[in-house]
Amino acid sequence: MRRVIAAALVLAAAGCSTAPAQPASEALDGASPGPAASGSIAWGPCTDIKRPDGDPPARQDASIRCGKLAVPLDYAKPDGEKIDLALIKLPAAGKAKKLGSMVFNFGGPGASGVDTLDQAAKALTALRARYDLISFDPRGVERSSGVRCGDGAEMDRFTSLNTLPADAQTHQAAEAANKEFATLCQEHSGKILPYVGTVNAARDMDRIREAVGDPKLNYVGMSYGTQLGGVYATLFPKNVGRMVLDAPLDPTVTFEQRTLAQTRGFQQAYESFLKACVKEGGCAVGKTSEEANANVARLMNQLTTKPLQVGGRALTQGLASTGVAAALYSELTWPFLEQALGEALKGRGEALMYLADSYTGRDQNGNYSTQMTSFPAITCVDTAERPDEATLRRTEAAALKISPLFGSEGSGGLCRVWPAKGSDEARHVNATGSAPILVVGGKGDPATPYEWAPKLTAQLKTATLVTYEGEGHGAYLSGSKCVQGIVDAYLIDGKMPQKGTTCPAA
Repeated sequence: MRRVIAAALVLAAAGCSTAPAQPASEALDGASPGPAASGSIAWGPCTDIKRPDGDPPARQDASIRCGKLAVPLDYAKPDGEKIDLALIKLPAAGKAKKLGSMVFNFGGPGASGVDTLDQAAKALTALRARYDLISFDPRGVERSSGVRCGDGAEMDRFTSLNTLPADAQTHQAAEAANKEFATLCQEHSGKILPYVGTVNAARDMDRIREAVGDPKLNYVGMSYGTQLGGVYATLFPKNVGRMVLDAPLDPTVTFEQRTLAQTRGFQQAYESFLKACVKEGGCAVGKTSEEANANVARLMNQLTTKPLQVGGRALTQGLASTGVAAALYSELTWPFLEQALGEALKGRGEALMYLADSYTGRDQNGNYSTQMTSFPAITCVDTAERPDEATLRRTEAAALKISPLFGSEGSGGLCRVWPAKGSDEARHVNATGSAPILVVGGKGDPATPYEWAPKLTAQLKTATLVTYEGEGHGAYLSGSKCVQGIVDAYLIDGKMPQKGTTCPAA
């Protein structure tokens, strides 16, 4: 069961979220042996690819290569200290004329591109026929000087925090945890924290483009990857090749706006799940949508005072709501969510705990990826905003009115105490002068609500929007033949769709 659900969640964990950020495990040395020479990639066999459950893949494609590229820690000092970026390459497999390289960022911020590209390889067969497929762990992520903020036990404490009831005691616990977490991040990763922002990651991508010998950057960015792509196109408009931005963010939103928009998105997806669950009868959560919702609300309230024991751990309300949110990223995981909630209502929390662990990057041995530590590190330096207590409480109150299940203060509370300064440079995009950019937005996307898609399209100036009418976070890998056909036609043949193009739900 763990492997089946992990496959469905592979891209779900790469989405953005308002969930709290957490610490992770010890750093890896890199994706391939030996240091990288400046400006060149040291390619070699892949030795540490991981699946979402932390295990290595059952089979490894022998043609896949991993490598390192040395880039400046501080671009203001280009000849100063270097860090190594970890990369992965799936060499072009087709016999037709090669079109160069296609670089991917699968989101987060904080998702490992090295692991995710390996997992997504089968879904990208058409592109691999013409391109070398390349991805990387952005700076501050996993093998690329990944941000570390303590050990697994400290991570467990942080992920298990409750968000309900929204009272003084809960607020005090969250504030104390945020301060402790920020202190741990500074202790373990203080050197990298000021330099993990999206502007530097975009500069890194141009170094990757140069290192693979491409005159233009061909790129697919998903979720946070759309902001990274937008910033790249703003900094290097003349270097943009064929670029697709799927599940777009609006980089201009405030913490409050983002929290409320995502809360609405997850609540909408949750209501769609409940309707689908009861439609054919036999739903394990309830006979009607109203009954199912009431049962889940009762479960969450019970977990605030009496967590379910799962082995030596406790399934708290915080972990349970994280598990529910994780399963809403894709319709593929809705059946498992029904099973997990049905079991939890009967006192068994193993399945919901698994969903939460899949989201937070916890493996079976209690070790964590950097997904949830990289997320705040990048998010907090990508904005100068530091909300005050009144803003946090106003945000939380408004979010709870939208959804008692998903409402919270968002990530503003952690950024308020973050040890590295923030900048608003990554919040302003304008790709004037670039090649045409294709933006794809989904009407049922919980993590990057559709309202952000036309906004990013307009900000870029050179983009065309395609609308997907279906559910789930991200459209290109959703199973929609319509979306996949449009994207592939653009990336392979250079055919840009007509303005106003819409694809039905898959």
